[in-house]
Amino acid sequence: MINTEDFIKRLQKIIDYYGESASSFAEKIGVQRSSISHILSGRNKPSLDFILKILSAFPEVDLYWLFNGKGKFPSEEKTVDTIEDITPPESNHKNLIAEVKKDKTIDRIVIFYSDGSFKNYDN
Repeated sequence: MINTEDFIKRLQKIIDYYGESASSFAEKIGVQRSSISHILSGRNKPSLDFILKILSAFPEVDLYWLFNGKGKFPSEEKTVDTIEDITPPESNHKNLIAEVKKDKTIDRIVIFYSDGSFKNYDN
């Protein structure tokens, strides 16, 4: 059985981690704003459909962690080891790599995800 109070804390942690409001979070996972409000207040318990929508919209959320708090959030992230691991959408990515290798260092890399979130990697 899921501990509702602990689940609420984990749900709030997810919302805070992505910098979302309850309304924008509800929109991203495809539920009504009142559903989020009722779960956060403890009035309702989360349904399986609700949990699956979170996992679908935010793949970094680990199911086991969300259910019982064991594991990690966010789940293990892939890191970029070298500039060759990044393929920019432009066709001139070889020129970009050559430019970076000319006595320049990378200060910051920002990766934008299709769900509107992003990850900032500072050097």
